[in-house]
Amino acid sequence: MTTPVKRLPGRVPGWAKVLGALVLVLVVFFAGIRLSVIPGLKDLFGTDTHDRSGPALLKSIQDLSRYDAASGNFQVVVDLEKDAKFLPDAIRGTRTLYVGAGTVDAYVDLGKVGDNDVQVNGDRTSATLRLPHARLGKPALDPDRSYAVSKQRGLFDRLGDLFSDNPNGEQAVQKLAVRHIGDAAKESELTARAETNTTGMLEGLLRSLGFKEVRVSYGD
Repeated sequence: MTTPVKRLPGRVPGWAKVLGALVLVLVVFFAGIRLSVIPGLKDLFGTDTHDRSGPALLKSIQDLSRYDAASGNFQVVVDLEKDAKFLPDAIRGTRTLYVGAGTVDAYVDLGKVGDNDVQVNGDRTSATLRLPHARLGKPALDPDRSYAVSKQRGLFDRLGDLFSDNPNGEQAVQKLAVRHIGDAAKESELTARAETNTTGMLEGLLRSLGFKEVRVSYGD
C-alpha cells in the first residue's frame, strides 16, 4: 500500500513558482507594448529636462580694433590611439575616431595703425595706408558638427569607466582636432584673402568719402 506524500503547510510547489515568474514576465512585456501602442500613456513615464545652471558672470570686457576679414571652415578626422606597454589592446588601451569641425578667422589689427601709416594729400583726393599683415585667430571647434565615430577600449579601461565619471573623456581628441585645424589654416590662403578683403573694404569706404585714389599696402 502506497503512503501518500504529505506537503508541508505554507510551502509553494516548484511548478507554481515557475508559472508565477512566467506570468510576471508576460505582464511586463504586454504592458510595455501597450504603452507604446496607446497614445498618451508613454508620456506619463517620460523624462523631463531641467536647466538648473546659474547665471553667466561677466569676467572682463575687451575693446576690439581688429577687422575680421575672412573665415575658413575646416574638418579633420582624428585617429587617436593609446597603447599600454606589455599588454594587448584588448586588455588595456583606447582608440578613438573623431570628426572635428571648426572655423578659423583671419583679421587685420587696425589698432596698430599709427599716424605715420596714413598719408593724405592736401586736397584730400589721395590716401596711402600701410597696415599690419593679417593674422589668424584661434581655431574654434563647433560642437554641433563634431562627433566621435567610434571608441574602442580595453577591458581595464571599460572597468575604470564603470567606477568613475569622466566628463573630459574626449578632451584629448578635441585638443588634437583644434591643433590640426590650426595647422591647416596656416597652410591655407586665409590671411591673403583677409588682406584682399580689407583692401576692398577700405577702398570702398574712402572713395565714398571723396578720395579718388586709394593705395593700401601691408607690412610689419
